[in-house]
Formats: sequence, C-alpha cells, structure tokens
Amino acid sequence: MSNTKSRVALVKTDDRKKGVKASLRALKINPVKGKDVLIKPNFNTADVTPGSTHNDTLVALVEEIWEMGARSISVGERSYPPTRDVLEQKGVLPILNKLNAKVIDFDDLDSKDWVLFKPKKSHWSNGFRVARPILDSECLISTCCLKTHQYGGIFTLSLKLHVGVVPASRHGYEYMQELHGSPHQRKMIAEINEPFTPALVILDGIDAFVDGGPMTGKRAKGRVFLASTDRVALDAVGVAILKLLGSNENIMKPKIFEQEQIARAVELGLGASSPSEIEVIPADDKSQDDRDRVLEILKKG
Repeated sequence: MSNTKSRVALVKTDDRKKGVKASLRALKINPVKGKDVLIKPNFNTADVTPGSTHNDTLVALVEEIWEMGARSISVGERSYPPTRDVLEQKGVLPILNKLNAKVIDFDDLDSKDWVLFKPKKSHWSNGFRVARPILDSECLISTCCLKTHQYGGIFTLSLKLHVGVVPASRHGYEYMQELHGSPHQRKMIAEINEPFTPALVILDGIDAFVDGGPMTGKRAKGRVFLASTDRVALDAVGVAILKLLGSNENIMKPKIFEQEQIARAVELGLGASSPSEIEVIPADDKSQDDRDRVLEILKKG
C-alpha cells in the first residue's frame, strides 16, 4: 500500500437513511457520478437483518446514489436459495422498480457469463468463477452487514459478502461445497475478491450478530454505519466493533490482522496491511466517542 491511509467513515446512528448518507458524505468522494452503478447487497437469504441487507438500507443507498449523479443503478445477487425467491421474500422487487433500479439475478446468467479465474498460489483446487456483471461493472458498490459466521468464516463483512459473486451448485459448479469443506475456507474467501475492486463498501452495523450467523444468531445493537473504498480496512474496523460489542472467542482472541480472511487479503494486496494504514473518520461529533473506542481496539492489531 502507499503512504496514503485507507479511510473508514464511522457514523453512530439508529437511522439507516442517515447512516448511508452521513457515512458516504464523510468520505468526501463521489465515484458514482455519470457511472453505471452495480450494488451487491447481502441477500444470501431473506433472513431478518443482520441476516440480510435491510430494505431501508438498500432504498437509502439507491436514493443517495441517484442524488450523487449516477447514470444507472442495478442490484445484482446470487443467493443461497434461488435468488428470485429471496428477492420476493424480501419484497425488494417492487421497491427497486419504483426507484428505477434494475435487478440482475445471477441465476439467469449463461455459463459463459461465469468467468473462470485460476490465480497463482490459490487455495481453490481448480480456480473459481465470478459473475460477469461484477467484472464488467463501471462502479461496484457492496453493502454488507455486521455479523459472525458459525460455519467456518468466523465473520461475514465485506470480504465474505463477495462469496455471492461465485456460482452455487445449481449452476453446475461445486464451489460452495469446496469452500465450506476446506480447512482453507477463510483464505479462499479473500481470494474470491482478487479479480475485482468495489468503488465503495458500506456496512450497516445498527444490528449485529456477535455469535452464530450468518442467517440467525446472538443479537447486539451496534448502532453504527461504516463506509470505505478499502474492503480490508472496513473489515478490520468491523471486527474491532465486534470485539467492542463482546463476541465469541474466534473474534475476541486473535489479533485483527491475524484473522485469516484479513491476513490473506493483505497478502494479495487488496487493502490496508496494518492498523497504522487505517484512518477512522467520525462523521460528526456524536460519532467521536465510538470512533475513539473502536480505534483503540483496532490499534492493538
């Protein structure tokens, strides 16, 4: 990484509309103006937030991106059950239609639109495929939740969110079986992120799972939103917040940058490589105390 620090905006809030707007404004950037924007939400299932992206968060994000001058907005996803079923259960299809946002159901992609990658020194046995809309996106925005992952991931923030750009077994590939059956699962999660780079990542941490997850779990009130252009920095701050809330031993014991997802992402050059390379920005005076507490935990590594 360069000498420029990765900036993570932090907003203390119980209001999702404010969280989206204030976190993006705090970064003082506009990567969406005049661009075709693709949003990747957390719609792995239709479970109640933080099991999935809250509809209010998605609406606020779409509205804010339009306000920032996007040329077009699409929402793209591959869910664990059939994606269309999840979108219908969430009730987002009429909402997105009203907001003039297109839906790209990755289940509908042709086989040629699942693009194969075989990175060197990958922990995937024969590489993996990525949905072409992700790769072709002029401006990718990812929005994740704040939660632990009981099935080997340990946590599911922005890096883990992107497992949803890889096909499920119903597409004729066994990548999810390989991922969840591997002792290298957390490294493989990071490796999925290598072929593409989001322009923005937004984390809704108003509600959190501090144990269990990703669909259901032990709940806590995080009352926070994060935004960053750096997936690694955002995940590091997210793990620090889980530590602050009091989580399971897989979160509490290891140092943040020793977590395998983060360590492998650093090896791949995907973002900040240490706490010293991250600047956590409070969006307003009300967010300052939370920022200070999170930063104290983050600095311990």
